[in-house]
Amino acid sequence: MYIPFDEIDFNARIWIYQASRELTEQETGTITETLKAALDGWAAHNKPLLSSGKVFYNRFVVIAVDESHEHPSGCSIDRTVHWLQEIGQQLNVDFFDRSVAYLDAHKKVKTLSMSEVKQAIADEEITPSTTVFDNLVSTKAQWMTRWKVAADRTWLKRYFRQQTA
Repeated sequence: MYIPFDEIDFNARIWIYQASRELTEQETGTITETLKAALDGWAAHNKPLLSSGKVFYNRFVVIAVDESHEHPSGCSIDRTVHWLQEIGQQLNVDFFDRSVAYLDAHKKVKTLSMSEVKQAIADEEITPSTTVFDNLVSTKAQWMTRWKVAADRTWLKRYFRQQTA
């Protein structure tokens, strides 16, 4: 059963899929409608899952499920991966991008490969206060408080220590 994202419980489990490029408004609309239909019929062992999905910053697809109603099974979780793989093939975008995503000075999402991070810090493209996205948060409450965080509060802090040493 699909419900709007702002109505899903704070303890809902979430998965964040990062697109390899910025999505157009049309693509975001297509993904939103596709997710609504898919999540409305999403089930685990024939039991409906109370769930939601939304695209943020035209870059991140967030899927949530309220486990207090029903727990997703491994197969149902795999289904979400397949949905994003299929949508990705249709739109020519990779939703399994593992680059570092951050907000630049103009509040636009930028990404860097892992090999580019040290240089971006050295060039002060990423500073300790730069907002980065932690796509490993696992609940909506964590998403609300820790998804967007200063770089020096993430694993990137080790690079800032190296820079000042």
